[in-house]
Amino acid sequence: MTTTTATTAVAPPRRRRSKTGTSGYIFITPFLVFFLLFFVLPLGYAGYLSFFKDQLVGGTVFAGLDNYTRALKDAQLLDGVLRVALFFLVQVPIMLLVALVAALAIDSGLLRSAKLFRLGMFIPYAVPSVVAALMWGYLYGPDFGPLAQLGDRLGFTPPSLLSDTSMLASLGNIVTWEFTGYNMIILYAALRTVPTELYEAAAVDGAGAWRVAWSIKIPALRPALLLCLIFSVIGSFQLFAEPNLLQRLAPNVINSSYTPNLYAYSLAFTSQEVNYAAAVSFLLGLVIVVVSYVVLFLTSRGSRR
Repeated sequence: MTTTTATTAVAPPRRRRSKTGTSGYIFITPFLVFFLLFFVLPLGYAGYLSFFKDQLVGGTVFAGLDNYTRALKDAQLLDGVLRVALFFLVQVPIMLLVALVAALAIDSGLLRSAKLFRLGMFIPYAVPSVVAALMWGYLYGPDFGPLAQLGDRLGFTPPSLLSDTSMLASLGNIVTWEFTGYNMIILYAALRTVPTELYEAAAVDGAGAWRVAWSIKIPALRPALLLCLIFSVIGSFQLFAEPNLLQRLAPNVINSSYTPNLYAYSLAFTSQEVNYAAAVSFLLGLVIVVVSYVVLFLTSRGSRR
């Protein structure tokens, strides 16, 4: 009598599907939806409008690249771009230098009431740009400002801070007051990530505070400084709120094309040239991209040396 033994094949254990990928898509879906609705679609619609123009006869017609050609030859737009470029070259280095010195002073540990100083430097960033422009506009005022009142009482003529020669510096003062604390926080946060071993090695070598700051801290801040510089490029070429509000105080100095953003706003909502304003806005965005790329190229090339 023979017996047969039946062998049963054992099935491999089933692999549980990972839900990590699906969960990731679920979490980023709200952001993607809002990004599509409030950024990509309006940007695409503005690009669509830039290829058309309104005519007295025929209404809205396809214009191709005519709006862009007109913008490249527009003297008002070119003057505004050159003006904000000058603003960037003068104001941004001053602002970043003050922010760097403030961050180094806080990180040094030698500053008394460092938390109070850090808070005082950062508070102006919490003030909206509109409120800041109104406040500084009051201080700059030739009739009601404190400088004007002090001049009247002491019998001297105060300097005109809203004249054609000083307006750009006055705007730079407002922007520097607003954003120095913001850049200081970025630089200070970068300083907190520097390994303490580097400071200990420098102390063993007998390096002082100035040597440590120059040889260790500032080189470690290059990525953070580059980030602040890129943000400053974008902010400088998008200058709008401050000149728009000061225009009420000095309409003969700040015209509708004082900055490119102000010019695009005036074209769209005052002159009703929406199509041309869209083309101007796209060219301004291209200028920002080009300038940012040049800054990145020059800084990366300098760091390789």
